Amino acid sequence: MNKHRFLLIETSTEACSVALSEGDTLLAQRSINEPKAHARLLAPFVTEVLAEAKLSLSDCDAIAVSEGPGSYTGLRVGVSTAKGLCYGSQLPLIGIGTLHILAEAALQHLASENIDPTQTSIRILPMIDARRMEVYTAAFDGQGQALEEAHPVILNEESFAEDFANVDCLVFIGDGVRKFKEILPQDLQAKARWYEECPDAAAMIRPTEAAFTKKEFKDVAYFEPFYLKDFVAGVSRKSLL
Repeated sequence: MNKHRFLLIETSTEACSVALSEGDTLLAQRSINEPKAHARLLAPFVTEVLAEAKLSLSDCDAIAVSEGPGSYTGLRVGVSTAKGLCYGSQLPLIGIGTLHILAEAALQHLASENIDPTQTSIRILPMIDARRMEVYTAAFDGQGQALEEAHPVILNEESFAEDFANVDCLVFIGDGVRKFKEILPQDLQAKARWYEECPDAAAMIRPTEAAFTKKEFKDVAYFEPFYLKDFVAGVSRKSLL
Protein backbone atom coordinates (compact mmCIF):
# COMPACT_ATOMS: atom_id res chain seq x y z
CA MET A 1 0.00 0.00 0.00
CA ASN A 2 1.32 3.44 -0.93
CA LYS A 3 1.99 5.74 1.98
CA HIS A 4 0.20 9.05 1.71
CA ARG A 5 2.11 12.30 1.97
CA PHE A 6 0.52 15.31 3.66
CA LEU A 7 1.47 18.92 4.13
CA LEU A 8 0.18 19.92 7.59
CA ILE A 9 -0.43 23.51 8.72
CA GLU A 10 -1.28 24.61 12.28
CA THR A 11 -1.82 28.31 13.14
CA SER A 12 -4.73 28.39 15.61
CA THR A 13 -2.81 29.95 18.53
CA GLU A 14 0.27 32.15 18.95
CA ALA A 15 2.36 29.20 17.72
CA CYS A 16 2.88 28.57 14.02
CA SER A 17 3.91 25.14 12.76
CA VAL A 18 4.21 23.24 9.49
CA ALA A 19 4.97 19.56 9.02
CA LEU A 20 5.38 17.12 6.17
CA SER A 21 4.47 13.48 6.67
CA GLU A 22 4.64 10.20 4.78
CA GLY A 23 2.53 7.44 6.26
CA ASP A 24 2.99 7.77 10.01
CA THR A 25 6.51 9.19 9.60
CA LEU A 26 7.30 12.86 10.14
CA LEU A 27 9.61 13.89 7.30
CA ALA A 28 10.20 17.51 8.28
CA GLN A 29 8.77 20.19 10.53
CA ARG A 30 9.15 23.84 11.46
CA SER A 31 7.56 25.61 14.41
CA ILE A 32 7.80 28.82 16.39
CA ASN A 33 5.86 30.18 19.35
CA GLU A 34 5.86 33.89 18.65
CA PRO A 35 2.89 36.27 18.59
CA LYS A 36 1.89 37.60 15.17
CA ALA A 37 4.53 35.56 13.31
CA HIS A 38 2.09 33.57 11.18
CA ALA A 39 1.90 35.87 8.17
CA ARG A 40 5.68 36.35 8.12
CA LEU A 41 6.83 32.76 8.64
CA LEU A 42 4.14 30.39 7.38
CA ALA A 43 5.07 30.51 3.68
CA PRO A 44 8.82 30.15 4.38
CA PHE A 45 8.09 27.20 6.68
CA VAL A 46 6.18 25.47 3.86
CA THR A 47 9.07 26.04 1.47
CA GLU A 48 11.60 24.78 4.01
CA VAL A 49 9.88 21.50 4.93
CA LEU A 50 9.38 20.62 1.26
CA ALA A 51 13.03 21.43 0.49
CA GLU A 52 14.27 19.42 3.48
CA ALA A 53 12.36 16.36 2.29
CA LYS A 54 13.38 17.02 -1.34
CA LEU A 55 9.74 17.04 -2.38
CA SER A 56 7.31 19.40 -4.06
CA LEU A 57 3.61 19.99 -3.49
CA SER A 58 2.87 17.73 -6.44
CA ASP A 59 4.38 14.86 -4.44
CA CYS A 60 1.76 15.30 -1.72
CA ASP A 61 -1.70 13.75 -1.56
CA ALA A 62 -3.46 16.49 0.40
CA ILE A 63 -3.00 19.63 2.46
CA ALA A 64 -4.43 19.74 5.99
CA VAL A 65 -4.98 22.83 8.11
CA SER A 66 -6.22 23.46 11.63
CA GLU A 67 -9.79 24.72 11.29
CA GLY A 68 -10.37 26.12 14.80
CA PRO A 69 -11.43 27.14 17.29
CA GLY A 70 -8.64 29.53 18.09
CA SER A 71 -7.13 32.87 17.20
CA TYR A 72 -9.04 34.79 14.54
CA THR A 73 -5.88 36.12 12.90
CA GLY A 74 -3.95 32.87 13.12
CA LEU A 75 -6.77 30.82 11.65
CA ARG A 76 -7.31 33.30 8.81
CA VAL A 77 -3.64 33.16 7.84
CA GLY A 78 -3.45 29.36 8.02
CA VAL A 79 -6.66 28.68 6.12
CA SER A 80 -5.97 31.32 3.47
CA THR A 81 -2.50 29.89 2.88
CA ALA A 82 -3.79 26.31 2.70
CA LYS A 83 -6.55 27.29 0.26
CA GLY A 84 -4.08 29.13 -1.94
CA LEU A 85 -1.76 26.13 -2.02
CA CYS A 86 -4.68 23.85 -2.87
CA TYR A 87 -5.80 26.12 -5.70
CA GLY A 88 -2.34 26.12 -7.19
CA SER A 89 -1.62 22.42 -6.78
CA GLN A 90 -5.15 21.01 -7.24
CA LEU A 91 -4.68 19.02 -4.04
CA PRO A 92 -7.64 18.28 -1.74
CA LEU A 93 -8.05 20.33 1.42
CA ILE A 94 -8.62 18.72 4.83
CA GLY A 95 -9.65 20.61 7.96
CA ILE A 96 -8.74 19.24 11.39
CA GLY A 97 -10.27 20.66 14.57
CA THR A 98 -7.78 22.33 16.88
CA LEU A 99 -9.07 20.44 19.92
CA HIS A 100 -8.70 17.16 18.01
CA ILE A 101 -5.06 18.04 17.31
CA LEU A 102 -4.44 18.63 21.01
CA ALA A 103 -6.20 15.38 21.94
CA GLU A 104 -3.90 13.53 19.55
CA ALA A 105 -0.87 15.20 21.15
CA ALA A 106 -2.15 14.09 24.57
CA LEU A 107 -2.29 10.47 23.38
CA GLN A 108 1.29 10.77 22.16
CA HIS A 109 2.38 12.06 25.57
CA LEU A 110 0.63 9.18 27.32
CA ALA A 111 2.25 6.65 24.97
CA SER A 112 5.72 8.12 25.62
CA GLU A 113 5.08 7.71 29.35
CA ASN A 114 3.94 4.09 28.87
CA ILE A 115 0.40 4.87 29.97
CA ASP A 116 -2.16 2.68 28.20
CA PRO A 117 -5.45 4.59 27.94
CA THR A 118 -7.28 1.32 27.32
CA GLN A 119 -6.28 0.02 30.74
CA THR A 120 -7.64 2.93 32.76
CA SER A 121 -10.53 5.34 32.60
CA ILE A 122 -9.18 8.47 30.90
CA ARG A 123 -10.81 11.67 29.72
CA ILE A 124 -8.84 14.12 27.58
CA LEU A 125 -9.80 17.78 27.87
CA PRO A 126 -7.97 20.08 25.45
CA MET A 127 -8.14 23.79 26.30
CA ILE A 128 -7.62 26.71 23.93
CA ASP A 129 -7.14 30.00 25.77
CA ALA A 130 -9.94 32.48 25.05
CA ARG A 131 -9.92 35.47 27.40
CA ARG A 132 -9.99 36.03 31.14
CA MET A 133 -11.10 32.70 32.65
CA GLU A 134 -12.59 31.38 29.43
CA VAL A 135 -11.38 28.46 27.31
CA TYR A 136 -12.63 26.52 24.32
CA THR A 137 -12.82 22.82 25.09
CA ALA A 138 -14.41 19.45 24.33
CA ALA A 139 -14.06 16.05 25.97
CA PHE A 140 -12.30 13.17 24.21
CA ASP A 141 -12.06 9.55 25.29
CA GLY A 142 -8.87 7.51 25.73
CA GLN A 143 -8.82 6.67 22.00
CA GLY A 144 -9.00 10.30 20.94
CA GLN A 145 -12.66 10.20 19.90
CA ALA A 146 -14.69 13.34 20.54
CA LEU A 147 -17.47 12.91 23.07
CA GLU A 148 -19.00 16.33 22.49
CA GLU A 149 -18.84 19.41 20.33
CA ALA A 150 -16.36 22.21 20.92
CA HIS A 151 -17.81 24.78 23.27
CA PRO A 152 -16.72 27.65 25.55
CA VAL A 153 -16.37 27.27 29.31
CA ILE A 154 -15.85 29.90 31.98
CA LEU A 155 -13.59 28.12 34.45
CA ASN A 156 -14.25 27.89 38.17
CA GLU A 157 -13.40 25.41 40.93
CA GLU A 158 -16.37 23.21 40.03
CA SER A 159 -15.64 22.94 36.32
CA PHE A 160 -15.54 19.34 35.03
CA ALA A 161 -16.85 18.03 38.36
CA GLU A 162 -18.75 15.25 36.61
CA ASP A 163 -15.61 14.14 34.77
CA PHE A 164 -13.58 14.04 37.99
CA ALA A 165 -16.31 11.92 39.59
CA ASN A 166 -16.56 9.40 36.74
CA VAL A 167 -13.03 8.75 35.45
CA ASP A 168 -9.67 7.79 36.95
CA CYS A 169 -7.54 10.35 35.12
CA LEU A 170 -8.22 13.67 33.42
CA VAL A 171 -5.64 14.86 30.90
CA PHE A 172 -5.61 18.62 30.36
CA ILE A 173 -3.65 19.91 27.38
CA GLY A 174 -3.35 23.24 25.59
CA ASP A 175 -2.40 26.85 26.12
CA GLY A 176 -5.34 27.38 28.47
CA VAL A 177 -4.61 24.70 31.08
CA ARG A 178 -2.70 26.94 33.50
CA LYS A 179 -5.87 28.90 34.26
CA PHE A 180 -7.58 25.78 35.53
CA LYS A 181 -4.58 24.23 37.26
CA GLU A 182 -4.24 27.34 39.43
CA ILE A 183 -7.81 27.07 40.75
CA LEU A 184 -8.35 23.29 40.84
CA PRO A 185 -8.94 22.15 44.43
CA GLN A 186 -5.97 20.30 45.90
CA ASP A 187 -7.93 17.11 46.56
CA LEU A 188 -8.53 16.72 42.79
CA GLN A 189 -4.99 17.44 41.63
CA ALA A 190 -3.94 13.78 41.93
CA LYS A 191 -6.45 12.83 39.22
CA ALA A 192 -5.15 15.38 36.72
CA ARG A 193 -2.27 15.40 34.25
CA TRP A 194 -1.17 18.67 32.66
CA TYR A 195 0.48 19.49 29.34
CA GLU A 196 0.73 23.23 28.79
CA GLU A 197 1.50 23.63 25.10
CA CYS A 198 0.15 24.97 21.84
CA PRO A 199 -1.22 22.66 19.15
CA ASP A 200 1.42 21.48 16.69
CA ALA A 201 1.23 20.32 13.08
CA ALA A 202 3.18 17.16 13.94
CA ALA A 203 0.11 15.88 15.83
CA MET A 204 -2.09 16.15 12.73
CA ILE A 205 -0.84 13.05 10.93
CA ARG A 206 -3.29 10.43 12.21
CA PRO A 207 -6.48 12.54 12.02
CA THR A 208 -5.48 13.72 8.54
CA GLU A 209 -4.98 10.14 7.37
CA ALA A 210 -8.40 9.22 8.77
CA ALA A 211 -10.09 12.14 6.99
CA PHE A 212 -8.26 11.39 3.73
CA THR A 213 -9.33 7.74 3.82
CA LYS A 214 -12.95 8.83 4.27
CA LYS A 215 -12.55 11.49 1.56
CA GLU A 216 -13.67 14.17 4.01
CA PHE A 217 -12.45 17.06 1.88
CA LYS A 218 -13.36 20.72 2.22
CA ASP A 219 -14.71 22.90 -0.56
CA VAL A 220 -11.68 25.07 -1.26
CA ALA A 221 -13.82 27.93 -2.53
CA TYR A 222 -16.11 28.17 0.48
CA PHE A 223 -14.23 26.70 3.43
CA GLU A 224 -13.94 29.06 6.41
CA PRO A 225 -12.36 28.58 9.86
CA PHE A 226 -14.47 27.65 12.87
CA TYR A 227 -13.96 30.62 15.18
CA LEU A 228 -16.42 29.85 17.99
CA LYS A 229 -16.23 33.53 18.98
CA ASP A 230 -19.85 34.38 19.78
CA PHE A 231 -21.24 32.46 22.70
CA VAL A 232 -23.27 32.68 25.87
CA ALA A 233 -21.54 31.98 29.19
CA GLY A 234 -22.42 28.68 30.77
CA VAL A 235 -23.37 26.85 27.58
CA SER A 236 -24.14 23.24 28.42
CA ARG A 237 -22.45 20.31 26.76
CA LYS A 238 -23.99 18.81 23.65
CA SER A 239 -23.11 15.19 23.06
CA LEU A 240 -22.29 14.16 19.53
CA LEU A 241 -24.85 11.82 18.01
